[in-house]
Amino acid sequence: MTKYQATIQSVGELAGEFIAEGILVFFATNAPEELQETALVHDCTSEPAAPVQPGDFVRLDQHAYEVLAVGKVANENLKNLGHLVLKFNGLKEPEMDGDVTLPAVPVPDLGPGSTLIIEDR
Repeated sequence: MTKYQATIQSVGELAGEFIAEGILVFFATNAPEELQETALVHDCTSEPAAPVQPGDFVRLDQHAYEVLAVGKVANENLKNLGHLVLKFNGLKEPEMDGDVTLPAVPVPDLGPGSTLIIEDR
């Protein structure tokens, strides 16, 4: 089942600094401009169908990554703000309450038109 799906509309000028650290920050197109500068800005056409949980899969274009951990406010942030923080750090416990952790692998190259899909296990 697809829990969430969005298409990247733009990449903020400062997003590359996070990407270099293995972090993808997403915000919906209705986020304040200062937040969009640091993010992959996506169309947020619907709320998540279900909460993101460890064992789910994040698909970024043709790449798939297993969710290792989900911070306690990550689902609320996604639902209310279209805000998602994906960290490619391999941790089984999130560093911050809004984190969704993924395996420690290189971050894929994404841009306008790239897709974000979250699917259940």
